[in-house]
Amino acid sequence: MKNHKLVLPEHLNHYGYLFGGNLLKWIDEMGYIAVTLDYPGCNFVTVAMDNVVFRKSIRKGAILCFDTKKTRVGETSVEYTVNVYKDRIEKVHRELVFTTQITFVCLDKEGNKKKLT
Repeated sequence: MKNHKLVLPEHLNHYGYLFGGNLLKWIDEMGYIAVTLDYPGCNFVTVAMDNVVFRKSIRKGAILCFDTKKTRVGETSVEYTVNVYKDRIEKVHRELVFTTQITFVCLDKEGNKKKLT
């Protein structure tokens, strides 16, 4: 699944670069959308995100592409790989700026782990 996000001034730190926390929030959101669409009717929470390494800086006006793919399915959890690319408007070029694996667990109404349906 692919989604896009435009980096606006309110997403930047005082140096003019994207706050890392905003990127992590968007990755969590994109992953949640993917898992919810893949498993309708299930309730998920994020339990892990690994490899939090910011590879490239991101400035105002960048268009980010979030490419989310399911990589592992367990009894109660699902893992997705999220690759984030920065598209360059002035030329046709896509650059990988971040990648991580994010894991979601399925919960019942009481907050206990539940088998995937």
